[in-house]
Amino acid sequence: MRSNSRRGLQPNVLGRFDTVVMAVAGSAPAYSIAATTAVLVATVGLASPAALLYCAIPMLGIVLAYGRLGRLDPNAGAAYSWVARTLHPFLGFISGWALVISTTIFMVAGSLPAGAMTLAIFDPALATHTSLAALVGAGWLALMVLIVLGGARLTVRAQLLLSGVEVTLLVVFLLAALLHDGTAHAFDWSWLGFSHFDGPSGFASGALIAAFYYWGWDVTSNLSEETRNSRRNSGFAALVGVGIVFLLFEAFTIATNIILTERQISAGSANVLGVLGDVIWPGVGGKFLIVAVLLSTVATLETTLIQVTRSLFAMGRDRTLPASLGKVHRTWNTPWVAITVVGCAGIGMLAAATVLGSVTEIISDAVTAISLQVSVYYGLAGLAVVVAYRKLLLRSFRTFFLAGLWPLVGAVFMFWIFFESLGELTTTAICIGIGGLAAGLVPMFWYWRKGSSYYRPATLDATRSAEDDGAYADTGLTAGAGRPEEAMATDF
Repeated sequence: MRSNSRRGLQPNVLGRFDTVVMAVAGSAPAYSIAATTAVLVATVGLASPAALLYCAIPMLGIVLAYGRLGRLDPNAGAAYSWVARTLHPFLGFISGWALVISTTIFMVAGSLPAGAMTLAIFDPALATHTSLAALVGAGWLALMVLIVLGGARLTVRAQLLLSGVEVTLLVVFLLAALLHDGTAHAFDWSWLGFSHFDGPSGFASGALIAAFYYWGWDVTSNLSEETRNSRRNSGFAALVGVGIVFLLFEAFTIATNIILTERQISAGSANVLGVLGDVIWPGVGGKFLIVAVLLSTVATLETTLIQVTRSLFAMGRDRTLPASLGKVHRTWNTPWVAITVVGCAGIGMLAAATVLGSVTEIISDAVTAISLQVSVYYGLAGLAVVVAYRKLLLRSFRTFFLAGLWPLVGAVFMFWIFFESLGELTTTAICIGIGGLAAGLVPMFWYWRKGSSYYRPATLDATRSAEDDGAYADTGLTAGAGRPEEAMATDF
């Protein structure tokens, strides 16, 4: 599926700690809490902590799937490559396309809050002006495009600064929230149960939004061709990253239930974290958390650019999209054509979005549309690992559970929330989510008819890949491991 005649990405640029930072930044803890809490509370109310908890369990199954598939095929396209080689090339292309569309939409959902938060630091009233927020957001997006163009090493250095300050501010305010007297509700264990959901469809709608909270950790797989020992580090970093953001999401959502009323949350719209900060530390607390949200938003714009451009690079390299997308800059070792195209498309969509409504309305529809697309490619990856490891699943219970059952549960859950939530979503969100996926059928069939080698893939099989790598015994997944289950036991 790769052409060796083309210049590739620069290998061994990122280490294990770097990829953990990228995983946390990809999920954007401060941005997700600030921009999505109002949407989640409007959907499931006090059950917000439960939605995050019960979405995290199957999400970890998808994380495990990515880790094991990444050991077999470190590929910048990630699910785009894995699904094609296990299920079907058409499904693989849809996986890649779903990521491309969802991340491109996020250029709007991320840039608008970045602009609004920047304005809010100087004058909160300015943050409500969609056009002005879009203009400032476009400036942030352009800056991130330049940093991503500069290479993975420059990108991770920027992330260390942005995410380091962000997480530090979140932890400080979380500790302050624990000492603050609750004014809205007393803590109730039922918030972690199912009693507050409005039936299965209500639970599915909440879980779909919760999936958006976690989305982004898989950037570690898109960076696998640039990561040292990526067969281990990419999956490990994703697991650690999801664990960190889960704790932050759950803690802040519970704190929000205790401290803020639903009216305050609704009024805060895309700046719930700023409202929470004002209550915890009147006068300056909101400003500090606005800074945290701004840093988080800018950081996740950067990781999102990496995801979409590495995916487009892989698709251009395989000639399932224009081959120019697979070109790598000679000096920066980055897919400069893909980065330029995405940057221009993002700024263009940002300009178009200003006529659609307020910042809050745009974010609400974007979140649900992105969640639909994410559930598709996460679900397909969960099925792909079961197929890839099918011959090894019965070798041990550990392998069966971690490479089979848990990822399969994650896949089924992703597909279930996709279909179950459709009846609860707005027409705009469905049109963007489903229409965006459907648009991928045009390039898929066009390049299939042109004879791209991607549509004649070598099968991705755990046992066969191990043998092809010249590995030990049946596995080869880890040098020195004598049995398949021993090799995979070292994954996480």
